[in-house]
Amino acid sequence: MEQLLTANVATNLYWFGRYLERIEATLLEVVYAFDKIIDTNKDCGKEIYEKLGIDLDYSCSKDFLNKAIFGNHHANLHTLISHAKENAIISRSNIDTEAFGSVIELADLLKHSSHANFSIDCRFIEYILSLISQIWGELTRREKRDTSDYFIRLGKFVEKVDFHLRVGHDKEFSLVVIEEIDKIATILAPNAKFKTYDENDTYETILNSVNSKINKIIVEEEWLQIGRA
Repeated sequence: MEQLLTANVATNLYWFGRYLERIEATLLEVVYAFDKIIDTNKDCGKEIYEKLGIDLDYSCSKDFLNKAIFGNHHANLHTLISHAKENAIISRSNIDTEAFGSVIELADLLKHSSHANFSIDCRFIEYILSLISQIWGELTRREKRDTSDYFIRLGKFVEKVDFHLRVGHDKEFSLVVIEEIDKIATILAPNAKFKTYDENDTYETILNSVNSKINKIIVEEEWLQIGRA
């Protein structure tokens, strides 16, 4: 039996995957920067967040954790999980029930922590990362994938590439992930022709190519004929 999605639901599933991946990627960078601030480079956190378009000012490693995770900027965890939660609610009927419940639980935890007189440490970050890992596990445990599963995975991989390039990591890893994006794009839009790229292309060229694929898949609605794979 085919699973047909509206463009609105498909878009929200895609962005749900992106926001969930963005939270995970952000936390991993926060842990990396936290260690560097303590050991070798007190400005490491500023340098990373500058690449994300954020001017982050902090006094010490502990202050960095608090401002990175719950500071007044667009990459704070409460904002990101709120977006993911909204996406999940809109596409609720197409998301695993336990995964949906775990997202709501995580959103409530981060909301409470952001408003309380809460001291953030690495154990808290590790706990959040474990919850996200649990959500990914709940989302991928089905033997047969529906169209909705592919859109979530598509969002995850696109965000992985976007974030990876944005913070200045090597392109080689991103190109490997893009191969997975291409596989999903071919499943969702088998008749579409996509431009290829290589490691010599600029960050902007690679992302523009990826975004054009998303546009073909969602806006042109070629995926509406895809059933279960």
